[in-house]
Amino acid sequence: MKKLLFAIIAFVFSSCAGGYSFTGASISPDTKTFFVDQFINRSSMVNPMLAPELTLTLNTKVSSGTNLQSVNDNADISFKGTIIGYYITPVSIQGDDRASKNRLTISVRIVCVNRIDKKMNFEQTFSRFKDYDSALSLSDVEEALMKQINEELVEDIFNKAFVNW
Repeated sequence: MKKLLFAIIAFVFSSCAGGYSFTGASISPDTKTFFVDQFINRSSMVNPMLAPELTLTLNTKVSSGTNLQSVNDNADISFKGTIIGYYITPVSIQGDDRASKNRLTISVRIVCVNRIDKKMNFEQTFSRFKDYDSALSLSDVEEALMKQINEELVEDIFNKAFVNW
C-alpha cells in the first residue's frame, strides 16, 4: 500500500515538470533567466548599505527559490528597484508625550518585466516596518532591523513575481 501511494505521489510530481517548485514558485518552463538591476536609493534619508543589500537579497532569493539562471542582459525576467522611503516615526506614545517605540519603515518601488509571460509584469510599491524601543538609538538597531525588513520585502517581491496561488 505504501509503495502504491509513493508511486502515485511520484507520478503526480513528475507530471508537473517546469511548472512547480517546492518553494511555491510557478514559472513557465520557457522562462530560463533573470536579472536584478542594482537598486537605486531615492529616499530623503539614505543608508548607504541598503541598496546593495536589497539587490543581493533579491538576487539570492530568486537564485535559490527558482531554477532560473542569473544573467546580465536579455533576461526573461528583470527587476528594477528604487528605494523611495527610509524613515523613522514615533509610535506608542506614552502619557508624557514621549514615544516608547520608534518605527523604521522602508519602501521600495519595483518594476518587474517578464518577457515570456507579459501578464506577470508589474510595477508596485512594497513597504515593511519594524518597531524598536525608543531608549535605543537607531545606530544600535539599524543593521538588524534593516536585514529583517529586507527579508520581508524580498519575500513580498518574490511572491508577487513567482507565486500564483
